[in-house]
Amino acid sequence: MADAATLTTGSTAAERRHDPEARQFASDNYAGVHPEVLAAIALANGGHQVSYGEDAYTEHLQTIMAGLFGGGVEAYPVFNGTGANVVGLQALADRWGAVICAETAHINVDEGGAPERMGGLKLHPVATPDGKLTPELVDRQAWGFDDEHRAMPQVVSITQSTELGTLYTPDEIRALAEHAHGLGMRLHLDGARLANAAAALDVPLRSFTSDAGVDVLSFGATKNGALAGEAVVILNPEGVSHLKHLRKLSMQLASKMRFVSVQFEALLADGLWLRLAGHANAMAQRLAEGVRELDGVEILYPVQANGVFARLPHDVSRRLMERHRFYFWDEAAGDVRWMCSFDTTEDDVDAFLAALREELARG
Repeated sequence: MADAATLTTGSTAAERRHDPEARQFASDNYAGVHPEVLAAIALANGGHQVSYGEDAYTEHLQTIMAGLFGGGVEAYPVFNGTGANVVGLQALADRWGAVICAETAHINVDEGGAPERMGGLKLHPVATPDGKLTPELVDRQAWGFDDEHRAMPQVVSITQSTELGTLYTPDEIRALAEHAHGLGMRLHLDGARLANAAAALDVPLRSFTSDAGVDVLSFGATKNGALAGEAVVILNPEGVSHLKHLRKLSMQLASKMRFVSVQFEALLADGLWLRLAGHANAMAQRLAEGVRELDGVEILYPVQANGVFARLPHDVSRRLMERHRFYFWDEAAGDVRWMCSFDTTEDDVDAFLAALREELARG
C-alpha cells in the first residue's frame, strides 16, 4: 500500500488507504470514477435543486437520451444495476409473470434472487452455448401461457454484452424482439456493459436498442467510469406503466438525483463513454492476444468486449491470484474471468501476462 496521503477539504480530512496505481483484473467495478465524471458531480454541487428528479440535470438527461434513442423515450436514474433490472422487469410483467433469460444472465446468477424476492418475478432460465438467446432457445420456455400452474412468460431479458463477453448483433436482437412481440411478450435488455457493446459493434446505439425493438433498457454507466450511474430507459412507453411508482417501491429513488443524472451527461455529451469503453475493449484484446501465445491456457469464448474467459490449471490460477486478483468463473472446471477496465493500461496487461508466463513455467 502506498503511504497514506491526507486529503483535506475545509475542516474535513480523510486518509488515502489504497495504492492509486494498483489495478486488478477481477472486475470493472474495481475501477474508480473517471476524473471528468467527478468534475461533473462537483459542477452540479452547490445551491439548491428540487429533489427526487425535478432538477435541471435530470430534465436535461431526457434530452440526451432522446438524442441517443429517439423521441418519446423516458429515462429514470437509479442507484445500481440490480435495481435497474428489477425495476425495469417489474414494469414489463404482471404479478403472475415470468422472465425468460439465459442461464448465465446476471439476473439469474448474480443478483441474490432480487428479481424473484424483490420483484416477485419467476425466472425461466435457458442453457446457452455462448450466453446468447435465440428465438429457438426462447421457445424452450415460451409455453404454458394459459396454464395457471405455471408462471406466465411475459418478458424476454437479454444482456449486451453478455455475461460471457459475447455480443448480439442488431439483427439478432431484432429477431428476438419480433419473436417475443409475436408471442405477446416484451424484450428487456440488461446493458450493464452497454458502452462496451456499442464501442465493439461500432454502430449507433439505437440500432441495437430502440430501432431493434427493445422495450426497456437497463443503461449501465458504473462499470464505465461513473460513481453510481444507472438508468432504466423506457424505449416503448406503451409497453409499461407506473415506472416512477415502481422505482420508489423498489427503493431506487434518489433524493439528490442531480448527482446521478449529471454523470450520464459527462459520459454521453461528447462521446467519453465510447472512448472509455473502446479502451477497455482494446486492453482485453491485448490480453487475449498475449494469452493465445501461451501453452497451457485456453480462451473459452470469443473476446468481443472487455472480458477474457480462460481455462488453466488450478494451481497456476491460485498462485497468480496472489499477485493479481481475479475470480474463478467455474472453479471445478478451472475457468477464470479476467476483466479490463477504462483505466487498465498496456503496462498493466503486460505485467499480468508476464506473471502468467512465470506461473505457467512453474507448472
